[in-house]
Amino acid sequence: MNNVKKIFSIRDLENLSGIKAHTIRIWEKRYDLLSPERTSTNIRNYSLASLQKLLNITLLYNNGYKISKIAKVPEDEIPLLVKEIVARNSFKNHSINAFKLAMVNFDQTMFFNTYNRLLADKSFRDIFYDVFIPLLNELGLLWQTDTISPSHEHFITNLIKQKIIVNTDKLHSNEPTQKDKTFVLFLPENEIHELGLLFVNYEITLRGFKSIYLGQTVPTECLTDLTKYYENLHFISYFTVEPSKEKIDKYLEEFTKNVNQDGKSKLWILGYQIQNLDKTNLSPSLRTFNSIDQLVQEL
Repeated sequence: MNNVKKIFSIRDLENLSGIKAHTIRIWEKRYDLLSPERTSTNIRNYSLASLQKLLNITLLYNNGYKISKIAKVPEDEIPLLVKEIVARNSFKNHSINAFKLAMVNFDQTMFFNTYNRLLADKSFRDIFYDVFIPLLNELGLLWQTDTISPSHEHFITNLIKQKIIVNTDKLHSNEPTQKDKTFVLFLPENEIHELGLLFVNYEITLRGFKSIYLGQTVPTECLTDLTKYYENLHFISYFTVEPSKEKIDKYLEEFTKNVNQDGKSKLWILGYQIQNLDKTNLSPSLRTFNSIDQLVQEL
């Protein structure tokens, strides 16, 4: 595959492993742990094998192994030591690294093998909170620092999205048991980041509520129809990119005018853009949440 990233800078290694570039250079010089190639201008370049090795070394180092001891382990035995630690302890840190490697290589098989390994002793919810959320937080930083490209981010988020949809589908064969409120999940116009919203939908369905999932980029006027069919509607949305800081107040005014004139419905919102709201002056029908976990507590 031509689009697989095979060459990494020392900054990429720092961003992916969490080990400072300065420390990587010391390990290289003092212990000969990595063997970078150098460009004509003496800039270090690292192979995918070097990245894999560094992620394994990082796992050992974070589990109490001294770097001088790791340096004495024959290269082909390092993965075996890692497997021992993973078998003994939580697979969490190693799995985050495995998912990162799967992403860098666009390697679907590695993603599924890692996920299935986790599933052997964790529930889907645990995997999402313990592994996927920390992974997604890291991806945001990796993307901002140009360590990964948007195509890497799309690849991994779409695989996670598939898992949420599959697990939500399993719940849909059960009739809703909580009849007191109905949830409508949607993203505003031009907002396409739906991973968080999909997982909120899973949590709502898991708890036996009726949920109506409308998905990406929904104009407020399209929400009006739902108020004719249901009482006690709770609309939930995720403002990651849209509406932006300049548009958020106008958007909420429009929502009230088009959807919630009588004030009987609720709007719950999460996402990056809620930091731009003046929380002291919010309408009683609007609630903001800093995390999925916080919203789930409210259910």
